[in-house]
Amino acid sequence: MTEEFIRGALMEITVSPAGERAAVVQLRGRLDLLVAAEVKQRLAQAVSEGFRLLVVDMGEVSFVDSSGLGALIGGLKAARLAGGDLRLANLGTQAQAILELTTLNRVLRPYPNVAEALRAE
Repeated sequence: MTEEFIRGALMEITVSPAGERAAVVQLRGRLDLLVAAEVKQRLAQAVSEGFRLLVVDMGEVSFVDSSGLGALIGGLKAARLAGGDLRLANLGTQAQAILELTTLNRVLRPYPNVAEALRAE
């Protein structure tokens, strides 16, 4: 698969292969109710294309709400059902805070950068 770029009204999604079975999903914009379904669908599509490990680079996500968290959980579920995982990298302050407040940081494990998320066991 080649690099793919999808631009929605409020969210940009770039999926780039990072090895045979891994992909980096770069999100840009607000991860909220208006784009959550699109993000969830694109994560599931990446898994169906054979990528078992998804690293979601959140470095350019300015805001995350509960719908956005739901989209990430949906992507995690799809990846785990396929025998893989979904990891978050480069979380901003607001995203980190919402993960901690909801204790989802135990399930959606944050990593300081994409390289560490790809290397983690």
